[in-house]
Amino acid sequence: MPSFLPPAWLTPILLLTLSNVFMTLAWYGHLKFKSAPLVTVILVSWGIAFVEYCFAVPANRIGHGTYSAAELKTIQEVITLIVFAIFSMVVLKEALTVNHLIGFTLIVAGAFFVFKAPL
Repeated sequence: MPSFLPPAWLTPILLLTLSNVFMTLAWYGHLKFKSAPLVTVILVSWGIAFVEYCFAVPANRIGHGTYSAAELKTIQEVITLIVFAIFSMVVLKEALTVNHLIGFTLIVAGAFFVFKAPL
C-alpha cells in the first residue's frame, strides 16, 4: 500500500465517519428547516444519502478484509453515536443529558464484547 494512504484498519473507520456525517445531515438536518415542505426535505435527504452511500459502500467493501461484518456494523454504530451527539449539540442546540451518556456508554460496552475474543 502506498505510504500516503492510511493503514488498512483505519481506512474503513475514516470512510464510515464521513458516511455518518452525511447520513446525520440527511436524517436530522431538515429539523432546522421545519417550514420547508416535506417532499422537499425528503428529496434533499435522498440526495445527501446518495453521497453517504458513496462512502459507506466502499468502507464496508474495503473494511471486510480487515473486520468481520459484525465488527464493521459495530464500528458504524459507535461512530453514529459520536457524530449524532456532536450534531445534536452543535447544530440542533440540544443538550446531552446524563441519561443519554449512560445509554451511549452501555452501547459502547456492548461494542467491546463484539471485538473481544469469544468468552
